[in-house]
Parts: sequence; C-alpha cells; structure tokens
Amino acid sequence: MAYPGYGGGAPNLSIELNQMPGKQMPMGYPPPGTGASMVPGGYPGYPAYSYSYSSAGDPMWSYFTAIAGQDGEVDAEELQICLTQSGISGTYTPFSLETCRIMIAMLDRDYTGKMGFNEFKELWAALNAWKQNFMTIDQDRSGTVEHHELGQAIALMGYRLSPQTLTAIVKRYSKNGRIFFDDYVACCVKLRALTDFFRKRDHLQQGFVNFMYDDFLQGTMAI
Repeated sequence: MAYPGYGGGAPNLSIELNQMPGKQMPMGYPPPGTGASMVPGGYPGYPAYSYSYSSAGDPMWSYFTAIAGQDGEVDAEELQICLTQSGISGTYTPFSLETCRIMIAMLDRDYTGKMGFNEFKELWAALNAWKQNFMTIDQDRSGTVEHHELGQAIALMGYRLSPQTLTAIVKRYSKNGRIFFDDYVACCVKLRALTDFFRKRDHLQQGFVNFMYDDFLQGTMAI
C-alpha cells in the first residue's frame, strides 16, 4: 500500500476526489501504483532528495551559508530570512515564522529544532512542487484559492481525504473563504509531517494504528 508522497504518479486534476482510479482504499490513502524507482520519501512529481548531493556550484548554497550559524544549520528565524532572500515565494506573501517552524519540524529527524543543508534541499524541492500545484489552481493569479480548489490541490498530491476532513482543513487554513499561499504551504507541510508520523507506526499499512498518549503528543505538538 502506498502512502501519499511515497510513490505513484500524481492524479490528474480533473479527477474527482471520490473517483480516484484503482481499487477501494482506506480513506487517507492514494490509489495503488507505487513506482518501483521512486525513492521512499519522494513526492509525486519529484524524487526524494539524495544525501549524496554535492553543494558545489549550487546557488542555494550561498543563500543557506549566508544565514546558517557555525553549526551549519538554520533555525526558524534564519530559515524565514533564507527563503525570503531566495525568492521562492515569488509574488506571494513571504512565509510566516510559524510556517517556517513547521517546515523545520517536518524534516527535523534529529530533533535539533534546526535544519541542515541536506534538509533545506529537500524542503526546497517540496516547496517548488507545492508552489507549482498552487499556481496551477490559482489560474486568476489572485494569490489565493477557494476551498474546492484546495481539495483539488490536495488530490493532486496523492491524498485521498474524506469530505469531512477537507472541510476541517478548509476551516483551519482559510481566511474569509480564501486560502493564501502561506497557509496553503503550512497545510501541505502538516499533511506530509502527520502522514509521515502515522505511516511509521502503521507497520502493516492498514490505515489504523494504536497510539500511546505521550507518543501522540510528541508527534503532533512538534508540528
């Protein structure tokens, strides 16, 4: 069973959320079709970041090293500056400090509260894919999307969510019925991070797990 972002191609935008191809799957899972060549952790549309990557000649290296401390990592405040200087948000509003915090939490595998260059490159790939999805949906270039368009964007990433879950997400991330780019990215980050947290405990990949209360709090409060 493939989880969203762990293999398989992205569904076509024209496909309705409840009409995904393939056999019936538990809610929250994408249709089958895991690509054998996909590196675990990769999102549909781009592969996972390879840690054998060389920073030589990479323009992102200059953005990162200009902000990173002597430990070679950046915290949320530094990441916010780094992303703003890089221009990845384009004409959209720069990312808030809170969004940068959950970006770090999504990839903070060693629980340092900071992000190294390898993690930054992985985040950069994710942000570019999410931005492309947002721009595809935001056809009038208003910088916002409506609730049904957010559902389309989430489906494009391979998630299969119930209407009730989509409604809860829209209530959480919309402002006056519209979802801005920063909030859209925050939603994408949380979806990925919580899916990662759940997937690691769903050893049989059946769509349900048992949580210890303390484990649940550690996994969700950090995001």
